[in-house]
Amino acid sequence: MSATAAKVQAVAQGQLPERTPKRAALASWIGSALEYYDFAVYGTAAALVLNTLFFPEDTSPGIAVLLAMGTVGVAYIVRPFGAMIMGPLADRMGRRFVLMLTLFLMGGATFAIGFLPTYEDVGFLAPALLVLCRIIQGLSASGEQASAISVSLEHADDNRRALTSSWTLHGTQAGTLLATGIFIPLTALLNDEQLYSWGWRVPFWISAIVVIVAWLIRRHLEEPPSFEARRRETVALTPLTQTLRFHWRAVLRVTVCALINTINIYITVWAISFATNGHGLDRSTMLWVPVLANLLALVAIPIAGHLADRVGRKKVFIFGALGSAIFVYPYLYFIAQGNMVALFICGVVLSGAMYSAANAIWPSFYAEQFPTRVRATGLALGTQLGFALSGGLVPVVATLLAGDQQTNWFPPAVFATVVCVIVALTAMTAKETYTASLDEIDDMHTTEKERTTLAGQ
Repeated sequence: MSATAAKVQAVAQGQLPERTPKRAALASWIGSALEYYDFAVYGTAAALVLNTLFFPEDTSPGIAVLLAMGTVGVAYIVRPFGAMIMGPLADRMGRRFVLMLTLFLMGGATFAIGFLPTYEDVGFLAPALLVLCRIIQGLSASGEQASAISVSLEHADDNRRALTSSWTLHGTQAGTLLATGIFIPLTALLNDEQLYSWGWRVPFWISAIVVIVAWLIRRHLEEPPSFEARRRETVALTPLTQTLRFHWRAVLRVTVCALINTINIYITVWAISFATNGHGLDRSTMLWVPVLANLLALVAIPIAGHLADRVGRKKVFIFGALGSAIFVYPYLYFIAQGNMVALFICGVVLSGAMYSAANAIWPSFYAEQFPTRVRATGLALGTQLGFALSGGLVPVVATLLAGDQQTNWFPPAVFATVVCVIVALTAMTAKETYTASLDEIDDMHTTEKERTTLAGQ
């Protein structure tokens, strides 16, 4: 009897849980919405107000922005360390266990930021507490996304894995949209005194509502049958050891491909700071660029996911990466020119269409480069290393390239293009998996040396 037939028989006999694609997709969607709501709220606040509230008043504007962008990067820098904890936990203890753990870590840290004292209140303790909350956010995020993607992919029907797992990234866009949308009325309706005293805290407090909703959905989620079948196998090597020994090439490939997150950082964090601090554009107006882009992304992501189930992961992902490399130029150029209509059009196409094509596909594209027994570990390590490099360095590098007055657009555009081209070239080296079942993917990514090692332990 084949492994697939045995698994079907085990499910029929009640020995393994049934696939629940819709529930898994919803559970992944809501968690990702919370994660990226939290990250986007912080990134937007860092670009607009935190540089003033959490650092000394006599700090020059350029240095204050650089410090605020640095705190954005802290959460990304710690994510690889969290991946080494959360990924193996998900492969050993279960995807659902980690999803519940990270839910409360992320939500609690975000809620706490809304109560932090400012530099005026407690001096340097304020940025220290801010960094601590960001570290907790980063550690929890490192396991949230990998577990959510794994559980949705493994619950999905074989011919809809890209579409089902794309809802995880659909949730990230919804969370980012909600975060940015909340700041628009705050910056438009509140005066500076109100915004800087209490208004900026409101978006952080709202995260508590999302945590409650996510908990209600996730508490009924079961582990995927493919994961349960693999977990019952006796394997002495830890998931982290297996991943580093046998799947390090896939981890490296995913790390490089995950640098496509550079475009997301440009749109949601750095470009807002570049436009408002460097070129004096209106804050609330600039916030509409990611809002409209995310509205388009909500439509583009499932379309791209459906397309990837028909023509393959690599083609759609590479199209999105190269399209982003092209459209970053006019977007930054028109910001520098102050051409609001043109920058809106280019920004929406860049993020909502081009970046979203790659963004929709990477959950299935990356996850299917690892066998089930180490999927969460490999996915967490690869993505979090890439996100750490992009999220931790990109805001700082782009800020430095823009110059002391934050007015140069061309060097940051070249930097983003180089990253996107490297991502596309790296993606070409991956195996195409859209026609394979999960069992076939397990066999595809398990070498004879690995089989021998696991069998002879």
